[in-house]
Amino acid sequence: MDISQYLEIFLDESKEHLQNLNEQILILEKEPENTDTINEIFRAAHSLKGMAGTMGFKRMQRLTHDMENVFSEVRNGKLKVTAGMVDVLFQCLDAIEGYISIIQETADEGTEDNEAIIKELNDTLAGKEDGDPMVSDSEPAKEKEPAKEDKQAVDLSNIVVSEYEKHAFDEATEKGLNVYSIVVHVDETCVLKAARAFLVFKALEECGEIVKSVPSTQDIEDEKFDFDFSVFFITSEKLEDVLAKIKEVSEIKSAEGVVIDPKTVKVEGEEKAEEKHEETKPAATQAKETKPAAKTAQTGKPATSKPVVNRSVRVDIEKLDVLMNLVSELIIAKNGLVSVSASDSAHNTQGFNEQIEYLERVTTNLHESVMKVRMVPIESVVNRFPRMIRDLSKKLNKKMELYMSGEDTELDRTVIDEIGDPLMHLLRNSADHGLESAEIRAERGKPEVGSIFLDAYQDGNNVVIEVRDDGNGIDIEKVRNKAIEKGTITPEQAEGMSDKEIVDLLFKPSFSTAEKISDVSGRGVGLDVVKTKIEALGGDVEVKTTYGEGSTFIIRLPLTLAIIQALMVEVGNEKYAISLGSIQTIEDVPVSDIKYVQTKEVIHLRGTVIPLIRLADVLDVPDKKEDGESLTVVIVTKGDKQAGIVVDSLIGQQEIVIKSLGKFININKIISGATILGDGEVALIVDANVLV
Repeated sequence: MDISQYLEIFLDESKEHLQNLNEQILILEKEPENTDTINEIFRAAHSLKGMAGTMGFKRMQRLTHDMENVFSEVRNGKLKVTAGMVDVLFQCLDAIEGYISIIQETADEGTEDNEAIIKELNDTLAGKEDGDPMVSDSEPAKEKEPAKEDKQAVDLSNIVVSEYEKHAFDEATEKGLNVYSIVVHVDETCVLKAARAFLVFKALEECGEIVKSVPSTQDIEDEKFDFDFSVFFITSEKLEDVLAKIKEVSEIKSAEGVVIDPKTVKVEGEEKAEEKHEETKPAATQAKETKPAAKTAQTGKPATSKPVVNRSVRVDIEKLDVLMNLVSELIIAKNGLVSVSASDSAHNTQGFNEQIEYLERVTTNLHESVMKVRMVPIESVVNRFPRMIRDLSKKLNKKMELYMSGEDTELDRTVIDEIGDPLMHLLRNSADHGLESAEIRAERGKPEVGSIFLDAYQDGNNVVIEVRDDGNGIDIEKVRNKAIEKGTITPEQAEGMSDKEIVDLLFKPSFSTAEKISDVSGRGVGLDVVKTKIEALGGDVEVKTTYGEGSTFIIRLPLTLAIIQALMVEVGNEKYAISLGSIQTIEDVPVSDIKYVQTKEVIHLRGTVIPLIRLADVLDVPDKKEDGESLTVVIVTKGDKQAGIVVDSLIGQQEIVIKSLGKFININKIISGATILGDGEVALIVDANVLV
């Protein structure tokens, strides 16, 4: 029973409990008397403690145990919630997050004891109103154990063993060893029962030999037992010492045992002895084989293990049922094609076409179902931000509130993994640069508490995330002067730049308008990281700002990165794909309608001036087509901006699978990847967002 197999479950559930604690303590800070919140916090802390103990992470267990003590006293009404207590509790959560990060990377919790935080927790406890000494949750359980042991005592008259076990007992008695039957009761609040049982086995094997367990070790490993199991155990130690070792394991409610006299035990009938011997021998062998696993779990560094990368997705069972049905249909479609190909070729054309249409429907549905499985609510990213804003409020000495909407908006898991950092930078930017000081807000007639909004919603094939604030807005002149001062642009260039182009300078590497560098911002890496990450995900960032009123940063992201509907076009002798999500219309534009604005080609289409982009020129592709009387123009949009991409001809709409070009091919950002067409030819995918 290798405990490392539970590591991913431990990490998943620890992160959930940690996030729950963050959210609940934020509520507790505002509502110190909310008993439901206090109870929820206590339960989450208790679960974290139990899980850490199960996995053998002693430092994390000790910290969460002391946290649980504080919550226990608050719950009992002996301790009042104070601002200082909340600060200490948040420090604890940060320390636990540190442990989890190290465990995820190395499968070990590291060497940090966090003594300073533990001392603060104990100081908090020392400030109890009645001054009673703290009683841990394990002590009351011990007081009740004798009563439970009497009630659940092992019945010697019911012990029936096989001949193999009887023989092992006889041999042990001859050698002067003790034979015990022990029943172990696991706490009913335990999260990982099998792991608890493993720790009991590990403790027992250090002082003796397990002959048999009921249920079998395999069933225990698979958690196929209630909250108790029994073992037949041979050892030289006293029964009370063995029971004490078992009770040292966290969340073991009780353990009781009896000495077995081999002369008094019953042996199964002779007709079953051979069968029973074969059944129990592997069980004993399995029990012995847990020793190497125990060493692996103890060190926390399995010889062949790699750092745990937690990339799991929880899936509704109904979605899996749909997938299973579609895979079944896929097999039917394959069999149909095989059948048609084996029939007389003169009559199978219609059947072949029908099977292809059927296969196309199934693969489209399969694609949609797989996408749904990959989709994760954005809530898993944004739910940690209220705590961050609370900390920034204290650090920056500004009053602020975060309002979120659309947390149930879903994004592809690969996008979810990457979107956290950009959003964090934008929120920190709003808190530090966006919101004014209380004095300036008062002068402008604004509420004392600044507001930051994070809104997510779906827009066609994209998900839009907006981060906005009611703060200062961007001072265009300040940015312009700073850019000239840093040499980013010349004074002459600055005069000809629009406000939008000036604002876009904020996304340049190492560009910051902060007067001094702090641990919140000022190094000029925040917005640069945002732009780089979002564009790497196939999205884009747009800024809208009004000086004195606030700013809005708009992020547009593709719903998924795997399979898209695309328009296939030809430029010269090459084929390219443009995502349908970016395309508004396709126009046949007479050459005579092309106008020039500042030497750049534009067309006037339904009251809108749209710049033209000749894809052949951008990609340096030889144009095979002579200039005719009209151009094929694909009108693409990005937010409220439009552009017309000039191509030689259209091939048609197609569902394509996006393939990465890898890190070793340096390409222009215009190309976001490639796809393999039905005839084996490779077509590059054009990112219209970069062109607009």
